Amino acid sequence: MGLIGSYLLPHPPIAIPEVGRGEEKMIIDTSNSLHTIGKEIAEISPNTIILVTPHGTMFQDAVAIAYEDEIHGDLKKFGVSNVSMILPINKDLTSKIYELAYKEGISIVMATNSLLKEYDTSLSLDHGAMVPFYFINQYYNNYKLVHITYAALSNIDLYKLGIEINKAVEELKEDAVIIASGDLSHKLKEEGPYGYSEFGEKFDTEFLHHLQKGDVIGLLSMDEKMICGAGECGRRSAVILLGTLEGKKFHGELLSYEGTFGVGYGVMKFRVVSEDVSKLGELEELRKNLYEKRRSNSDPHVRLARESLTTYIDRGQELKQLPDYITDEMRDTKRGVFVSLKKHGDLRGCIGTVFPVTNNIAEEIIRNAIEAGYNDPRFLEVEEEELLDITFSVDVLTEPEPATKEELNPSEYGVIVRSKGKTGLLLPKLEGVNTVEEQLSIVLQKAGIKPNEEYTIEKFKVIRYKED
Repeated sequence: MGLIGSYLLPHPPIAIPEVGRGEEKMIIDTSNSLHTIGKEIAEISPNTIILVTPHGTMFQDAVAIAYEDEIHGDLKKFGVSNVSMILPINKDLTSKIYELAYKEGISIVMATNSLLKEYDTSLSLDHGAMVPFYFINQYYNNYKLVHITYAALSNIDLYKLGIEINKAVEELKEDAVIIASGDLSHKLKEEGPYGYSEFGEKFDTEFLHHLQKGDVIGLLSMDEKMICGAGECGRRSAVILLGTLEGKKFHGELLSYEGTFGVGYGVMKFRVVSEDVSKLGELEELRKNLYEKRRSNSDPHVRLARESLTTYIDRGQELKQLPDYITDEMRDTKRGVFVSLKKHGDLRGCIGTVFPVTNNIAEEIIRNAIEAGYNDPRFLEVEEEELLDITFSVDVLTEPEPATKEELNPSEYGVIVRSKGKTGLLLPKLEGVNTVEEQLSIVLQKAGIKPNEEYTIEKFKVIRYKED
């Protein structure tokens, strides 16, 4: 008894004939592989299927594990209302996973309908679950479900969650399989729904290679810039699955990979070969070394931003003296400054000033780093343990100057618009903002200025400093 099967499965709704209406034949290898997995799961007959999805009800700071008697869903939003299912939840195993994860300090929440009602939503089967189960249920449906929606936690916490999932399965003597639901890069083709990125194919190739080799360290050491640029949704699901294989030597068998529609669909099953040494200690050491590298090798702008927020979290007060590594320009020049925080490639906070409100660039950084960590209304306050995984960047703005529409270039200049006391600002080099028209449309909307109103335009440049 225990985990008797582990799978990485994609979730393209178009693979379902009722949705694809013939186009599913364009990813026939993916469909055939999903049928193969369905047949294999029927043969091993687990009493529980644990599925990790990116698309369930997601919390910013906590993994959500569904806790009701049953969960149901349909594919109405994909134009198909007659494809639906109701699945019973294994509440005993769900509760045990929650208990063990909570004891380990992993941020996790029991997602019940009564809780979700406070957020004007309810539990439902998302397409990240329904697509795999559509194929599995054709061969086997005598199972209960554990439904987990990942959150943007650290790799270590996601990996540890996998460890606790495996412990829970073993303690309750369950026969279970785990499915990491997730698509790979969404940016493989210019004509795809999400556009093209040079990182797309590179991410998919490297990600699948590490899984095939059973290389946990390699997968969790992948470049964050590449991960972010690839626009994937399956990596975190896979990290949790890898945690369930802690202490095991394994390899992944790739049944198929397709990118027909500009999104990578990989179907893989994992086979345990033997016992192996624990990877957890090495992963924790890797995390600490990366943190120390960021602290010691940073440009003075981002080094000051990190020191400012760290000091405020530790002591509840701002830096009282400017550190000796501050440059003369940072001490003698006034500029507007934006400080951005990213965690695993995702934005974690960003606050800035267009025009300086302090005496110099250094003081502006100190102020705005704290603001980004504590007062960005989109996010909760940054906690001390998060600093290990957060990267800092600092944008120093040049003096804005009047401009015409013809003088704008979103890859070079940021823009400020003003009209009747309303002001909007947009930084340059933003992903998805490729034309002047797009730049102006967004910044006018931010300012609450209608396109047909009279407004002035100013342009500015940004000097960006980033942690490696």
